[in-house]
Amino acid sequence: MTTLQVGDKAPNFKGLDENGDKISLSDYKGKKLILFFYPKDNTPGCTAAACSLSNSYELLTKKGYKLLGVSPDSAKKHLKFIEKFEFPFPLLADTELETINAYKVWGPKQFMGKKYDGVYRTTFIIDEKGKLEHVFTKVKTKTHAEQILEQIS
Repeated sequence: MTTLQVGDKAPNFKGLDENGDKISLSDYKGKKLILFFYPKDNTPGCTAAACSLSNSYELLTKKGYKLLGVSPDSAKKHLKFIEKFEFPFPLLADTELETINAYKVWGPKQFMGKKYDGVYRTTFIIDEKGKLEHVFTKVKTKTHAEQILEQIS
């Protein structure tokens, strides 16, 4: 689980989105960013969380926020995920786990008795100056947008 806290400087990141375009934290300088990390495209919990954010996208952007999702999936998988659910925000393909490790959201997990390493579902709200404004470590997948809106309203 991440050790980053509210008030910390957001770790820099760079990578490729679903279209192969370069994307980095500096692209969001002067803007507020909802940076959400999730384990895998097209899984029930990850889909529910991304759909929750997508369904509230207009409201979140009206409040001045940009959205960016990050998982270890490839750009090709991200593109299929976006097309299937018509997500209006980009997804960063972090196949080398650079951004995931920078935000300290990778570690041991357990599912149905099986132990493995994976991504901790975590969302960071980053302010215009690149500081962490909120950190969500207990993401409610079906109502994640509401969870965020309660904090930023």
